[in-house]
Amino acid sequence: MRAKEWIKERFPIDYKKFIEINESIFIKEPIPVHMKKWLFAMGTTPFILLPIQIITGILLAFYFMPSPEMAHESVRHITEEVRMGFWIRGLHSWGANLMIIAIFLHMMRVFFTNAYRKPREINWIVGFVLLMLVLTISFTGYSLTYNQLSYWAMTVGTNLVKEIPLIGGFALELLRGGESIGTNTLTRFYTFHVWLLPLIIVLMMAIHIIVLRVHGVSEPEGYEKGYYAFYPTHFFKIILATLFLLSLLSLLAIIYPPGIGVPADPLNTPLHIKPEWYFYSVFLFLKFIPIKLGILITGIAVMGMVFWPFIEPFLSKDEKKRTIISYIIGALTILILIILTLIQTFTL
Repeated sequence: MRAKEWIKERFPIDYKKFIEINESIFIKEPIPVHMKKWLFAMGTTPFILLPIQIITGILLAFYFMPSPEMAHESVRHITEEVRMGFWIRGLHSWGANLMIIAIFLHMMRVFFTNAYRKPREINWIVGFVLLMLVLTISFTGYSLTYNQLSYWAMTVGTNLVKEIPLIGGFALELLRGGESIGTNTLTRFYTFHVWLLPLIIVLMMAIHIIVLRVHGVSEPEGYEKGYYAFYPTHFFKIILATLFLLSLLSLLAIIYPPGIGVPADPLNTPLHIKPEWYFYSVFLFLKFIPIKLGILITGIAVMGMVFWPFIEPFLSKDEKKRTIISYIIGALTILILIILTLIQTFTL
């Protein structure tokens, strides 16, 4: 009793009212019936994967040394000598890949159900920024292994940054910390990967959830109308999804563990340099046209998708016609990305 009174004196909160408020906001929150379908629960996946990435990332940081001399050796040590190190690294590596896939699939669902339209334009932009941030943090993480392929992928990637109009030189200096890849580069990539980007991602995800709660979940046409309480149906659905993802990540980490590769050699350029699969389409596209033009077209395409909710109304005054045009553009974009990715996948 004394402990309870001591706490009440220092935190004079009406706990009964506090529980009632939170129960009405979270436990009994009305969820549209169509959210029972897994297709519409895809946005929960990145939310589940984020803490997994943070926890496994912290565990890896205990052993990783961000220096050109020790980076690759520390990755080898984690993988081969640290107890369960290969599993933690596998969870982290595969978690990054699944997070990219989950966000991409979620945005596809949002796009083809028109859930980005007024008043949810801001959440579409936040979601797209999250996709760009996750791609960036995955690239920096891949580079930290400091093996031959990651070193040269980092070299090619930062060289492309140099071609960005107006800010290319500044961006290159910011990333590399010098004229070539070295100690400063690895330290900066480590800082981006471990501190800066995770903080921004957590902030953007918080904004995404807050805006979602303000406007509520969109209810697409053609689906059953009605609501159900968050607890227990949706709550246990999240638990089930979490268990499934942990099982899938563990299975992938054991059957297809991420490789170590050979240590980076700045004096020996590999015959075939490839980025990670999520950059295959852009990498292949930039092979066929002048770099500056390719980067300009890519930048315009990305900005077009970011501000698509504000561009789409100009396609047509008729909503049905506008929707059809939007679907065609979206389907063609996805088809091109898939084709380019597959071509690069099977190209030496």
